[in-house]
Amino acid sequence: MCNEVTGSTSQITTAVYGLSTEGYRIASSIAVKGFKVSLIDEAARMAISLKPDIARTYPDVSSLIEDEPLLALEPVDVAVSEASYIFFAPKIRKVGQEVKSDVTSKFRDATKAIRKGTSVIYTLPTGIGGNNENMALIEHITGMSVGKDIFYYYMPINQELISSPEIIVGSLNSKQDAEISKMLYDPDIKGRLNYIDIISAEFMHSIQILGHYAHMASVLEICKNLKLTNIKSEPINRAFSDLYIDDIANGLYDLRAIGSSLGGAGPLMYLVNGSIKGTEGYIKHLIDEIRDLLKKRDLKASRTKVSIAWTLDPYEMRGDKIELLSSLESKLKDYIGDVERQPWSVFDLYPTEKTRIVVACSKLDFARIMTKNKQNPDFIMMKANPVCETTG
Repeated sequence: MCNEVTGSTSQITTAVYGLSTEGYRIASSIAVKGFKVSLIDEAARMAISLKPDIARTYPDVSSLIEDEPLLALEPVDVAVSEASYIFFAPKIRKVGQEVKSDVTSKFRDATKAIRKGTSVIYTLPTGIGGNNENMALIEHITGMSVGKDIFYYYMPINQELISSPEIIVGSLNSKQDAEISKMLYDPDIKGRLNYIDIISAEFMHSIQILGHYAHMASVLEICKNLKLTNIKSEPINRAFSDLYIDDIANGLYDLRAIGSSLGGAGPLMYLVNGSIKGTEGYIKHLIDEIRDLLKKRDLKASRTKVSIAWTLDPYEMRGDKIELLSSLESKLKDYIGDVERQPWSVFDLYPTEKTRIVVACSKLDFARIMTKNKQNPDFIMMKANPVCETTG
C-alpha cells in the first residue's frame, strides 16, 4: 500500500484512530497517495497530521515514535469532525471481561464528533453480530442514522494470520465505496477489495479464524501426546519445527471475540472454547517441558537461569502476545526464580555461573540468537514449538 496515485484527493480528509502498527500502516499508505490524513494517538488524545514525506521517511510507527520528528498536532475531536473517513484501529491491552468496555470506550471517543456523511471503517474483529452493536452505538452517540447519515464498513485486519490477498470489506447492502478502494489500493497485491454484506463478512472472518485454530489446537494436542509416549518422530519434528508460540498467538483476540459473541452452549462454542483451551494450555506444556529438562539433566532450579527470547511489536492492535509473554514469565518464576525476557535485538548472553536455558519463541528470535551467539554455544536452546525441540 505505498504507490502514489494521481487524481483529486486533497479534498478527502481521513482520520485513523489508533497509534498502532496497523493504524500507521493504513495512514501512511493513504498519505503517500495524496489524501489528507490525521493519525490519532488515543492515549495522548491528540491527532498527528501525517504528511507524505513523513510517511515515506518512517516505514513503521516504531521508527516514527523513536525519532520524534516535529509534527503538526490538533485535538482528537477536531480531526474527527473534519474527517470524511475514519479508520478505527486502536491498541487494545485489556484482557478478560475488561476488553469489551475498553473497545467501547475508544469507539465512543473515535465517533462522538463525527459529522453527517462520514464513513466509519472498523478494523477490529467483532465476532458474530458485533457490528450491529457498533452501529447502534454510533446512532445513540450522534443521533444520526447509520446507512442514511453515517456509513459503516467492517474490515477486520489480521495480516499475520490471513494470507489471502483479497481484503474483505463488509458494508450495508454490500455497498462499495470508490474512495476507500483508492485509499487501500496496492498494485503489489493482485487481489482487490471484496465488498460483501456485513453479516457475511463476520461469518467469513470467523470461519478463517476457527479453521486456523482448530488445526492449531489439533497439532498442539497431538504433539503433546507424542511427547508423553516418549516416542521421537522425525517427520512430526520436521513438519512443525518452525511453528512457534509467536505464530500460535496471532489470532487469539479474534478467537475470543468470536467466543464472547456466541450465546449458550453448542458445537460452535465447544469448538471455540476447545481451541482457546488448547492454545492457552501450551504455556503449561512448555513449562512442564522445561521442568522435565531440568529433571533429565539433573539441574537444580536455583542454579538455572531462563532467558525468554520473544521479540514483540509493542504497537500492534492486539495484545495477545504481550499477555502470553507475561503469563509465561510469571509461571516460570513460580518454579525458577531467575527468569529474564530479551528480544533478539539486544540478546547478549553475558557470562553466568548458572546453567542457562534460552526459550526461542519465534523463528526470527531463534535464527538471530543462534547467529549472534554462534561463538558462544554454552547454553541450552529450547524452541517454543509443538514438540519443544531442545539443543545444546
